[in-house]
Amino acid sequence: MSESPLVLVVEDEFFLQADLEYALNCAGFATAVVSSGEEALAVFHDGSTRCKALVSDVSLVGDLSGWDVAKRIREKEPALPVIYVTGAPAAEWAVNGVPNSILISKPLAAAKLVTTLSQLLNAG
Repeated sequence: MSESPLVLVVEDEFFLQADLEYALNCAGFATAVVSSGEEALAVFHDGSTRCKALVSDVSLVGDLSGWDVAKRIREKEPALPVIYVTGAPAAEWAVNGVPNSILISKPLAAAKLVTTLSQLLNAG
């Protein structure tokens, strides 16, 4: 049996964290859920987990935004799939998002997130 792909989820709203984790776990993904950009980078760089994708809110507690997290992770893993989940205007994504990323606007439909993530992982 193959191992479930691990998705790093960065979301600072507790209830949305739980919703994202539940939707991804029900779809067969493993999740590492954190609340800040700093935590996300620590998880990504600690070497104990091998993330296959990043799902991040843009506005986070702490000094790093979701834009910053994706850019720093892409420095190490240029092909890592990135999905931004945000209420920010799509124009900000065009300016700040990493190449070949996807933006899903809040409020989000769990099915759309799962479908988009599956497509990104299958394409890679």
